[in-house]
Amino acid sequence: MSVPFLSGANVHAALGPSEALDAVRTAFIEHARGNWVMPSKVYVQAPDGDFRAMPAAGAGYAVLKWVTSFPGNPMRGLPTVAGVVLLSDASTGQLRAFLDAGAVTSLRTGAAAVLAAETLARADAGAAAVIGSGVNGRAVARTFVERSRPVLLWDVRPEQAMALAEELGDGASVAVDRAEALAADIVVTVTPGAQVVFEPGSLRAGQHASLMGADGPGKAEIAVEELLRARVVCDEWDQASHSGDIARAALGGLLGRDDVAELGRVLLDTEEGRRNDEEITVFDSTGLAVQDLAVALAVYERWLPNRDSTDFVGVSEIEL
Repeated sequence: MSVPFLSGANVHAALGPSEALDAVRTAFIEHARGNWVMPSKVYVQAPDGDFRAMPAAGAGYAVLKWVTSFPGNPMRGLPTVAGVVLLSDASTGQLRAFLDAGAVTSLRTGAAAVLAAETLARADAGAAAVIGSGVNGRAVARTFVERSRPVLLWDVRPEQAMALAEELGDGASVAVDRAEALAADIVVTVTPGAQVVFEPGSLRAGQHASLMGADGPGKAEIAVEELLRARVVCDEWDQASHSGDIARAALGGLLGRDDVAELGRVLLDTEEGRRNDEEITVFDSTGLAVQDLAVALAVYERWLPNRDSTDFVGVSEIEL
């Protein structure tokens, strides 16, 4: 039996940012309806990072993502995120494809950040700022630009932000400083989560923030005091309340399930998102395996009838 391995280049050739956003929207909605299921992700700690196992099932398929997060890797010339996504037929258990986990992760991270912003920001919100120009930050910025929203970039490594702005062209520019980026109507943080970005009192009325970096225990991009000033929406309460930005507030009894909405339920209109133009909204993303399932399945279904296309030259077959 041979199984295709779809590289990062193959994944990006198969699915654009807006298509990934549509797939991720489906994942949130189907998970909220109970049709797509997943346990919370499992973490295995390592001295300089962690390993994560993320299973999910839905739409006749099951997925397992085995992925790493090693924030110091760029200093070694290595990617922060690496791993593999295994896509299987849920009817027979047969493995259908391997996919590059870094590419799947970046696509769904960009999609989730922008979907949350489009759902929760004010209707008249202007430019979006992206704090962090690594692989996932680039995906967020690229998704905003493709969806015709101007984006302002900032990174502790100015050359990274400048290179990304040049790559994206019209619609992207580099912030003068971090303060300018943090003042945008929409702010997306895509940092390692080792330092708080939003200190107490830093968010202004009407802003929206998508927090994408605090995706594991001990990480944080926002102060608890600032979180409590906002209307908080998470990707999934069970997972986020243990490993997201809301975890400290939840464990301290400052936030409960009734205080926090889930994005899928907001999309279904069964829970409230933004309630007025003056409200601060915050999306706490920990990254859901159902999002990986949605993107992996969309890529596979694009590849299957087009396997001989020039877009998929170099797809290798792994003999099992």
